[in-house]
Amino acid sequence: MGTKKLTNEERNLEIYSTQETPTDTSKVNHNTPLEDLNLNWSERDLPEKIRTKHVHRLHPYLGKFIPQLVEVFLRKYFSPNDTILDPFAGSSTTIVQANELGINSIGYDISAFNILLGKVKAADYDIPVLSQEINDILEKCIRICNKSNKYAQQELFGIEELEISQSDDKYLNEWFSPSALNQLLTYRGLILNSDYKYSDVMKVILSRSARSARLTTHYDLDFPKKPQKEPYYCYKHRRTCIPVTDALQFIKRYSIDTSKRISEFSLLRTNASVQLIHQDSRIANIPPIDGAITSPPYVGLIDYHEQHEYAYHLLDLDDNRKSEIGAAVNGSGFKAKFDYQNDITSVFKNVMSALKPGGRLIVVAGDRANLYPTIGEDLGFEVEAVVQRHVNRRTGRRSSDFFESIFIWKKPT
Repeated sequence: MGTKKLTNEERNLEIYSTQETPTDTSKVNHNTPLEDLNLNWSERDLPEKIRTKHVHRLHPYLGKFIPQLVEVFLRKYFSPNDTILDPFAGSSTTIVQANELGINSIGYDISAFNILLGKVKAADYDIPVLSQEINDILEKCIRICNKSNKYAQQELFGIEELEISQSDDKYLNEWFSPSALNQLLTYRGLILNSDYKYSDVMKVILSRSARSARLTTHYDLDFPKKPQKEPYYCYKHRRTCIPVTDALQFIKRYSIDTSKRISEFSLLRTNASVQLIHQDSRIANIPPIDGAITSPPYVGLIDYHEQHEYAYHLLDLDDNRKSEIGAAVNGSGFKAKFDYQNDITSVFKNVMSALKPGGRLIVVAGDRANLYPTIGEDLGFEVEAVVQRHVNRRTGRRSSDFFESIFIWKKPT
């Protein structure tokens, strides 16, 4: 491993847009020159509401790329009925956007939660049935939580044993107030003890509610270090706040929001096939594909299992964090970069074996360590272009801007 200086030829392939007006994604097609793409959207160009349209905001997910960026390259290089791959499916941004455009998609991810979330986003629903089930479980949860009689679930719904007692899970008891945890476990118990067609949707509602109901400060929901059990000064609200003790408010809010977002996407969803597979893409048996678009994890930046820790405990999901590529817990030193480069190379070697001759692998990466040129060269990809993008529309406490590179590689014919 080592950093590799770009050759003059490769430097000539680096593209910095000279267009002043940011790209309108709907106008991109196969004939749009790369030089005409201005992907430096600001907050004003792409407000959060647009970046998180329909199911893209079904559950918070740190470290995902925006759907508009994926849409540009899907429109530029692929057509309906093509099959594209994302070997790091993550929150399934590529999968959802491909489906919108009638493009078949396959996604792999080592995270059980990511695959659950992606399947819920991309599924085909009977909307009236979905709405009825979401309302039904919410009504039952509210009535049980508001009724002090310990036999409420049996009295109201004929359910003999519903898991509403305190969990013996150390993490859950540490990160949730007794009242909030009781409400979350009541909702979970209703999922487990009922025969809902769309129970996976309810699991996502439960997870999203748990994220908001944790004993943490309002301004640090991404990676809180320890439970917040006392009043604190809130940088988000600029006043003294107290930790959350009520999860039911979030279950209500996200039940409504989830139903709305899935209904919105159902109007755009096509019959293009979707496959989401819980497997390590280094060893997966990938079927033939026309291309791939992905944003791999950055080295030493995010622990993807940890950011959804509450979901793993509440939903009893398989935890494969030891197999994460580039996990933050491993740091970003020489060994971490060496291991990361080898792991990414293994993934892309597997992708290349499934890719048709002339097919493209498009990689969005913040490559501060300059590892990707070496990876592409070692695998024998042809470098078609490297598009540079200024990410300057972030909001909140993590508002600093940064640059990322979009590597467009072709498999030799």
